Amino acid sequence: MQKHDILHTGLLPEKYRAKLHTIIYEADTRAGKLFDIILLLVIVISIIAVMLESVASIKIVHGHTLAVIEWVITILFTLEYIARIIAVREPLRYIFSFYGIIDLLATIPKYIGLLFPGTGMLIAIRAIRLLRVFRILKLTRFVGAGNQLMTALRHSRVKIAVFLFSVMVLCIILGTLMYMIEGPESGFTSIPVSIYWTIVTLTTVGFGDITPITPLGQFLSVVIMVMGYGIIAVPTGLVTAQLMAGDITHTNTQVCPNCAAMQHHDNAHYCYKCGTHLKD
Repeated sequence: MQKHDILHTGLLPEKYRAKLHTIIYEADTRAGKLFDIILLLVIVISIIAVMLESVASIKIVHGHTLAVIEWVITILFTLEYIARIIAVREPLRYIFSFYGIIDLLATIPKYIGLLFPGTGMLIAIRAIRLLRVFRILKLTRFVGAGNQLMTALRHSRVKIAVFLFSVMVLCIILGTLMYMIEGPESGFTSIPVSIYWTIVTLTTVGFGDITPITPLGQFLSVVIMVMGYGIIAVPTGLVTAQLMAGDITHTNTQVCPNCAAMQHHDNAHYCYKCGTHLKD
């Protein structure tokens, strides 16, 4: 057997690997949907346990029970992660995929906590895995809308980057002006502090920790506030325009049995990454 063939045979016999892949990855099957719904419930229980553990009064009384629950869940996630690796023919593609990295990050915090106490709260990153609910329940309308939004954001990234750069330059200029107008006696002790005030005011947050006193400073703050409403609307307009221009939405929830790639085109028969035939 050639080296190339060995790399693509997977870690299980094809018969068992295919069954495991159907259960773990295929949200369209009854077994797959049941597996993923149970997985989501376990994730929710884990997140609740972490939240309760952060409450001192609850930790004192039920700390041991919560720790046991968290270790049981961590072991289950470890086994699930290993099962996901051996269920595909090319494990490295899954390991370095988006969900592969998220699954790993959701599994290792408890182990890291053994070496570095105090990092156990990183387990809350498991909440990101709840994103699977859109694929698991096959909410195709939301999956398609999500894919379309991501495409619009990706196509608008250059315009948004230029816009944000322009806003930062504007904040530096306005912050410098406020420092020159108000000065340290009004709380504008430095240009960085003045830029901070400008950003807070421009975004209409308004903490109120620094307030202009002079009439000219108050006039400039009013101008910045009014500008803020217009500036906030610009990124939304850029993305909306891109959404109106785009008409491609993909609602296919199938996962490639070879490389674990997702987000295939509707009615696709072959994986767009490795060319493996998808289940009909």
